[in-house]
Amino acid sequence: MIEDGSNDICEHPRDDKLRPYLCPVCDKRFTAKKSLNQHKQLHTEDMLYSCTQCEKCFATEKYLRRHMNLHSSKYKCTECGKCFSTNKDLAMHCTRSHSEEKPFECTVCSKRFAFPQYLANHSRIHTEEKPFECTVCNKRFTQSVHLVTHSRIHSGEKPFECTVCSKRFADSGVLVRHSRIHSGEKPFECTVCHKQFAESGALVRHNRIHSGEKLYKCLECGKGFGAIGNLERHMRVHTGDKPYKCSACDKSFSTSHGLQKHKRRVHTATQTVSSA
Repeated sequence: MIEDGSNDICEHPRDDKLRPYLCPVCDKRFTAKKSLNQHKQLHTEDMLYSCTQCEKCFATEKYLRRHMNLHSSKYKCTECGKCFSTNKDLAMHCTRSHSEEKPFECTVCSKRFAFPQYLANHSRIHTEEKPFECTVCNKRFTQSVHLVTHSRIHSGEKPFECTVCSKRFADSGVLVRHSRIHSGEKPFECTVCHKQFAESGALVRHNRIHSGEKLYKCLECGKGFGAIGNLERHMRVHTGDKPYKCSACDKSFSTSHGLQKHKRRVHTATQTVSSA
């Protein structure tokens, strides 16, 4: 997410007339054209200053220092850990991010979002616009935060450290998910069967069991699957690929389950006979 240190930003469509100057990249609004021009420079500058707490990116060290004060703020979301400068901002975040309120709708696919900048970022999926380019490998991204995270592939930087095992990560989101290994936390609960999951993606995949939704179709036979992994395993029926090789003999299998079953039936039985 790009941060310019300005308070001249609108979150509500009703203020469009009061803030008529719209950024064409991220849809932030401003009262003065001068403010808009200053803000637009952020989309072309290198966002060199990134927060190690939340990965927001800044054009200047001054803006980064001012932002870092938020992380010592008493207004902290108990759901996701984000910090805010005022209780009003915290309340708005909780309502939008952790409730069903999503007033901003994509005109192409009707997907809804809690904040206008989320909608602006999403819209680039349809326009295929990628304004943020890596100076090392020239790969392009729809959001500056994705560029910052990607850049760590080249630098080897891993600023996010687990306080339990000291393992380090390049992405704060990966650290959050890793931390649940230690805490056992499973914050994502199925509303149908109440099974809990450590990751939201796992819950999304699980929900397809109840809905019967099968997004992944085999191009060979048309069979549908609820998870990409299931489709990949199915494709081996058509390709004949058997990537799981037995270490005790030359036999190979298309699934790890098939390999383990083979080991139990053949090699465990052989060892039992030999020992007898």
